Amino acid sequence: MKTGLQQGITADLTWIVDASMVITLGGDARATVFSTPNMILLMERAAREALRPFLEPGEESVGVDVNIRHLAGTGMGDTVVGTAVVTAVEGRRVHFQVECRAGTRLLGQGTHVRAVVPTAKIIENLNSLTPSASAMNLSANPGELPALSTLQVTVRDRIANVVLNRPSALNAVDVRMTGELEQVVAWLAGHAQQVRAVLISGAGRAFCAGDDVRELPAIPLEQARALSLRQAQLYLAFERLPQTIIALVNGDAFGGGCVLACAADLRLACHSARFAMPEIRLGWPPGYGLAQLTALVGKSRALQLCLTGDPISSSQALDWGLINELVPAGQLPARGRQLCERLLQLPAEALRATKQLIHLDEGSQPKVAHRADTEAYIRCLQRPDAIEGLNAFAEKRPPKFTEP
Repeated sequence: MKTGLQQGITADLTWIVDASMVITLGGDARATVFSTPNMILLMERAAREALRPFLEPGEESVGVDVNIRHLAGTGMGDTVVGTAVVTAVEGRRVHFQVECRAGTRLLGQGTHVRAVVPTAKIIENLNSLTPSASAMNLSANPGELPALSTLQVTVRDRIANVVLNRPSALNAVDVRMTGELEQVVAWLAGHAQQVRAVLISGAGRAFCAGDDVRELPAIPLEQARALSLRQAQLYLAFERLPQTIIALVNGDAFGGGCVLACAADLRLACHSARFAMPEIRLGWPPGYGLAQLTALVGKSRALQLCLTGDPISSSQALDWGLINELVPAGQLPARGRQLCERLLQLPAEALRATKQLIHLDEGSQPKVAHRADTEAYIRCLQRPDAIEGLNAFAEKRPPKFTEP
């Protein structure tokens, strides 16, 4: 570290609050505010800027302690300024007083400590980590895959075939399947060398009918919220896996099944497959997956799917960019395996890095938007129209919505 760093050195950093920096409270878009984590990040970045002129080549500063009070809120589009002032220098550890303002209004303040470390040491620590151990906040499982009842998993020549195996329920995802999919994700995270590509398909005539609506009436509200958040995290975890995930959409992909397909890296579909987000017809919005769907088809087409609940054909899905390739039904497994074998001939680390970088470039908002999705879903689930939707589903009749 260079000499000259002393108490009183100050740095400011200015941001315009955009969609990647906010959180929506209570599922109400009117309560969209600059989030606490991003406010803290702004102040930490200001401290980093204060240290930058004093770093030698091959050095970087990292945060080691932060103590912040969030005092006030501000909205999207506002200008916020983070300020960091050096208060003490203890060898390679530097103490700061930090604050964040929007105009004259104080949003947050506190203390922050950064350590100056060699960049090579950071790289060494990162290389020692298990690949994708952070997927879905589960520890990677390097051992055997537990016994499964709702999924079938086979591995041959470093290609895993994962089959959703509830054909009588059109492979709807229930609580048990959710837990087993989490187990498979953890197992894949721990087998980056043994498994290079994954094919996901459905048993029988459907790919996946979505979440199992028949379970909902018996699930307490808080459990329904927790389950929706688990499912959102499950599908977001796909992008952090080291393998290339390919969905073979062999039939209808509705609701959560459509989200499952969207979560894959590539999607092949047969001519008879259909895609839909039909939750609105039951009385609630999708509980998760809106960001992933919108990233593939754009806002206008995502609105069409979610506001009408109408299904689209596989040829329309191809035109919209929802799928990558249209394949005759009988050739779908062979085409999926052919694509996997082609991927196996390419450099493994380059494939993993490419997948990671493309998902990283989406920004942070798709990683947190599902929380607002879930809250809106839970709020609507308690209303009379949702109760009518569930009753109509159970009785196999059209619902009669009455709320204004």
